[in-house]
Amino acid sequence: MKFLIAGGAGFIGSNLCKKLVEMKHHVLCVDNFATSNSKNISELNNNKYFSFINHDIINKIDFELDVDGIFNLACPASPDKYQLNPINTLKTSFLGTLNLLEISKEKNVRFLLSSTSEVYGDPLEHPQLEDYYGNVNCFGPRACYDEGKRIAETLCYNFHKKFKIDIRIPRIFNTYGPKMLIDDGRVVTNFISRSLKNQNIEIYGDGEQTRSFCYIDDLIDGLLKIYFLDQKVLNEPLNIGNPTEFKIKDLAKLIIELTGSSSKIIYKKLPENDPLRRKPNIDKAKKLLNWEPKISLKEGLKKTINFVKKN
Repeated sequence: MKFLIAGGAGFIGSNLCKKLVEMKHHVLCVDNFATSNSKNISELNNNKYFSFINHDIINKIDFELDVDGIFNLACPASPDKYQLNPINTLKTSFLGTLNLLEISKEKNVRFLLSSTSEVYGDPLEHPQLEDYYGNVNCFGPRACYDEGKRIAETLCYNFHKKFKIDIRIPRIFNTYGPKMLIDDGRVVTNFISRSLKNQNIEIYGDGEQTRSFCYIDDLIDGLLKIYFLDQKVLNEPLNIGNPTEFKIKDLAKLIIELTGSSSKIIYKKLPENDPLRRKPNIDKAKKLLNWEPKISLKEGLKKTINFVKKN
């Protein structure tokens, strides 16, 4: 098959491109390197199954495409990055998704939107089920990403209802692993890089807030199962993440232990609207996809630490 992967040079996108190419699918990677890295796809550049176009999906895609499916993974995902240009972040989620959905309609091909656990905001229900509407502040610093993804989901819903487009909407929870940008401010790479330098690890808040960390290989497996499973019931959101919940301070301690670091933990003020708890209910994914994460946090962190060391 031939796939368009928007955001294909990003963390998740590049890992997806690599996997699809290994499966002998043809991949057209579309990216503008706003928050991604050309190194992520360098190993694929000479592969006959891979091609690349430098393009910002905010702008109309006016070049001819012959594709059998579309994956939209194009959007800054780190708070540090998406808050740098919040209006552009919103445009990527709305206009970018709209432009890709128009292609999906024209070609009548399946469309996967990488949504996010951030659609649940700072959740009042725990763990989060797909039918939870969320607790999102539309007038805060994180809203450009949270509300951007919510409107992108709504676009998919309406294209499905009006034009019968086959949509897939994985709501991705915290993911980590090789090909992450080391300096993008996300907690895992931030803690690892500071530990390797024996610098203080800064925790925002008291460290009691929780996240659920899914290793990239498990996530890619989940995305492919969502995409390729031919069931119309999947035309609705589906949580993809690791249901094992960790306190942020425990994550820091584990990384210090695994790196043999002398780093100390210091505490700073919690940012506005930063979620206090985050854990997916993945019963739906288990039932429909026969999927659940297999790689433990300790095992995944060891692989990620090796990646950060090399880079």
